Amino acid sequence: MRSKLGVTAAGAVLALGLAACGGEGAGGSGGAGGDAAPEDLLVGVSMPTQTSERWIADGNSVQEQLEGAGYQVELQYANDDIPTQSQQIDQMITEGADLLIIAAIDGTALSSQLENAASNNIPVISYDRLIRDSENVDFYVSFDNFQVGVAQANALLAGLGVLDRNGERTDVAGPFNVELFAGSLDDNNAHFFYEGAMSVLQPLIDEGVLTVKSGQTAIEQIAILRWQQETAQRRMEDLLTSTYNDGSVVNGVLSPYDGLSRGIITALQNAGYGTPERPMPVITGQDAEIASVKLIADGTQNSTIFKDTRLLAEQAVVAAEAFLEGEEPEANDTTTYDNGVKVVPSYLLPVETVFADNIQSVLVDSGYWTQEEVASGQAQD
Repeated sequence: MRSKLGVTAAGAVLALGLAACGGEGAGGSGGAGGDAAPEDLLVGVSMPTQTSERWIADGNSVQEQLEGAGYQVELQYANDDIPTQSQQIDQMITEGADLLIIAAIDGTALSSQLENAASNNIPVISYDRLIRDSENVDFYVSFDNFQVGVAQANALLAGLGVLDRNGERTDVAGPFNVELFAGSLDDNNAHFFYEGAMSVLQPLIDEGVLTVKSGQTAIEQIAILRWQQETAQRRMEDLLTSTYNDGSVVNGVLSPYDGLSRGIITALQNAGYGTPERPMPVITGQDAEIASVKLIADGTQNSTIFKDTRLLAEQAVVAAEAFLEGEEPEANDTTTYDNGVKVVPSYLLPVETVFADNIQSVLVDSGYWTQEEVASGQAQD
C-alpha cells in the first residue's frame, strides 16, 4: 500500500513548531534528550497490525516523517498478537531506543515494557490508542474519539432521515429497526466511540424513534474482539437469524469501523439485502478505507469517518521532536484522557464525515485517495 504521506515534507512538520511548556521533558536528561543530533537518535515505532490498510498508512507516515527529520527509525508490526508486540518493544529498548511511539493492541498489556522504558529515561507517546493503567505514558496523540462516535450516530440518523445533514431534527418519527456494533473492549477508543454514539442514540431509543430489536445495547453485548471483520459478519448473521426471521427488516446499523462494516454488509447481502425489494440498511463506518469508500460511492455503505492519518503522524513527530530536544510537547487537552492512573496530556485532531457526495472534496482533493482508487476500490502503489 502506498504511503499517505502525500506532499507533506519534513520541513512542513518542523514548521508546525514545538511549543514548550517549561521545564525538561521525560528525555530532558540521559538517553532521550540533550544535544544529540537527530541522526544519532533512534525512535522505536510499534504498530498493532498490517491487516488494516489504516495501520500500514500510519506506520509509513510516521517512519517517513521521522526519517525526513533525520532520525533513525525502527518500525515493527505485531500482527494483532500481544506477546509479539511486547517482545518487539522490549527489543527496541534493548537496542537503545531514545523514544517510543506505540499504538497498542491491548491498552492494558504493556505495563512491564513501560516500566522498563521509564527506568531507561525513554519517553513514550501513545499513538491513537490510549495505553492504560500505567503512569509511564508521557503523551497521547489521537483524534477526538467521543466526537467520532457522535459523528457516526449523526450519520446514521441522517441516513434514516431523522436528522438533516446539518444535524437538525426532521419530522421523520420512525420507528426504525437498528442494530449496534462496537469495537474491541481492550481498545480504549472503542469505549469513547460507543459513549459518543449512545449520547446521541439513547434519547431516540427512549423516544421510540429507534428500536434495537435484538435488545443488545450494552457495549459488552455488541463488542467485536480485535475489530475482526469475520466476527462482525457472524454476529450480523446471528442477529438476522435470531431476531429478523419474522419478516421484519433492519433499517440501520451503527458500525464503528469500515472493516466491521464490510463484514456486516456481506451478511446482509447473503440474506437478500441490497435489492429494490429489500434495500441495504444505513450503515456507518470509520477510517475511510478504500474498499469502503468505493462501497459508499456505489451506494452500499452510507458513510465513514475520515481521520487523516497524515496529520496524526505529523503530530506524533512534533511531540517526538519536543521530547528528544528535552522539552514538553504542546497538548490541547489535559483533562479528558484518564488512563486509570493519570490524566495523559493529549493532542486531539478533528474528524470529517464522508458521504457519497463529498468523497471528491474530502478525500480526493486532499490527495488521500485518487479518483482511480475510489473507482476500483483498491490502493495503488
